[in-house]
Amino acid sequence: MTVLHLLGTAGEGGAETYFLDLVTSLARSGQSQAAAIRPNAHREKTLTAAGVPVGQYRFGGPADLLTRFQVAGFARRQETKLALAWMNRAARHTPKGPWARIGRLGGYYNLKYYRGFDELVANTEDIADWIVAQGWPAGKVRYIPNFAAAPPDVAPVDRASLNTPADVPLLLSMGRLHEVKAQDVAISALRDLPEAWLWIAGVGPQEGRLKALAEALGVAHRVRFLGWRNDPSALYRTADICVFPSRYEPLGNVVIQAWAHGLPVVAAASQGPSALIRSGEDGILTPVDDIAAFAAGVRQLLDDPMLRIRLVQNGAERVEGEFSEAAVQARWQTLFADYGAA
Repeated sequence: MTVLHLLGTAGEGGAETYFLDLVTSLARSGQSQAAAIRPNAHREKTLTAAGVPVGQYRFGGPADLLTRFQVAGFARRQETKLALAWMNRAARHTPKGPWARIGRLGGYYNLKYYRGFDELVANTEDIADWIVAQGWPAGKVRYIPNFAAAPPDVAPVDRASLNTPADVPLLLSMGRLHEVKAQDVAISALRDLPEAWLWIAGVGPQEGRLKALAEALGVAHRVRFLGWRNDPSALYRTADICVFPSRYEPLGNVVIQAWAHGLPVVAAASQGPSALIRSGEDGILTPVDDIAAFAAGVRQLLDDPMLRIRLVQNGAERVEGEFSEAAVQARWQTLFADYGAA
């Protein structure tokens, strides 16, 4: 009675990282699973180490007629009861069969890819409401948030290894280097934060532009571009403040992860962070694209240690009550049981 996860993206990003987090978490609980993925050495290695059978397929464009046929064969061999499609490309290639088809949505996706699916899972309540507003039956939509977990045995990164002084306030930005993630706002804010340094972890098309901006603003010596990292917990444990200036963000998993690691957060008030953060209680929200306000939010935390402590404590309580691994895993197990896949 296997759950087959399908992930059709090749790159690295927040959704792909959480895909591994959830599948390996469920594997530890004893859930029978398999994964059909686009070729990716890191994901294949991680899933195999967790005891999850892996099939790697092309997951190409509309002309790719072979992937669905190949995945169907893999699903039958794994005795699949439920096929869980992560995002649109996977949904397009999820075959019909003697199994339920479930779509997992982390954004406001085009629902045409999910026609004929048995149910949709949204990782925010707003996305769930939006799906229903598009005409999807309310009884076939459920909300299951992402979980956050901080492995207890992960040590901080040695700042010296990234040519960063041990005693400077360190800001951490996590996310794909894309215009919507607004790392340019975090870099620009450094002009008003002369004592702070910034680590940016991620890859993407904006890297050259962001490096040029840092040079033009005279802050390049305080910015480190880390590329894609497979040690996010170590980065969270090294930094002093998590900065999350996204212009568009349906969820904001970085916020939840920062809370789990005891890191205070300053975020732009895009949709996801606004739904998560209670500004002044468990994080600081500033207007989208407002560099001066974003810098002022960071300054507020740098100058007020008691505020930092309060935000960290309240964030930890949010994780425990709403976003713990056990709580989220239980919701998935209920879904699987409803379709005979638990």
